[in-house]
Amino acid sequence: MKRILLVILSVTTSILIGFSGHSSKVVMALPPQADIPEEILRTEIILTVRSPIDGRILTPAEYAELQAQIQISPPPRLASGIRDKVFLLQLRKTLLQLFPFLSI
Repeated sequence: MKRILLVILSVTTSILIGFSGHSSKVVMALPPQADIPEEILRTEIILTVRSPIDGRILTPAEYAELQAQIQISPPPRLASGIRDKVFLLQLRKTLLQLFPFLSI
């Protein structure tokens, strides 16, 4: 009796799983024709870029000129005495983090 119930249960389960697995929808495994592959997009040369400062569109020559201007560091605006004091404060903070028992 138990074997018959087990056989009936397994047959009905396999039939239900078989029918539910095959729906009437058509599945397409390939991307649409209009989709450009990523490999082609990676090799594409971008001719218009945006400025990192204000976001306006630049030509490649303008972008190279802007990058050259950004590379040149501006002169320090603080007086040398103030810069020295800031450096010493940063050094003190670092030393206190490493050696908290110091009384500086």
